[in-house]
Amino acid sequence: MTSVAIIVLSTVNAPYGTRLSAEQLASKLADPASADHCDVFAFAFFSDVGEALQLSFLDEMHISLADASIVAQKFSGMAGYQLPLARAS
Repeated sequence: MTSVAIIVLSTVNAPYGTRLSAEQLASKLADPASADHCDVFAFAFFSDVGEALQLSFLDEMHISLADASIVAQKFSGMAGYQLPLARAS
């Protein structure tokens, strides 16, 4: 596992005491249903992980920025504030 994935997963998993894998998180970040289901792991990624680290993780996991941006936009709408990747495309 790369240092990017370790940092991201530590940030996302720590509050919940879980062991979500990088692949599991990646699938949530590209799936708009994550926002529809209020997935805490995807929201933690978009809200608690720094933008540069988010971009590195997306690149590392081969996730389209456009796909992740759609999910981030949905979370932004629910949260009531702008998340960094919600404005990306």
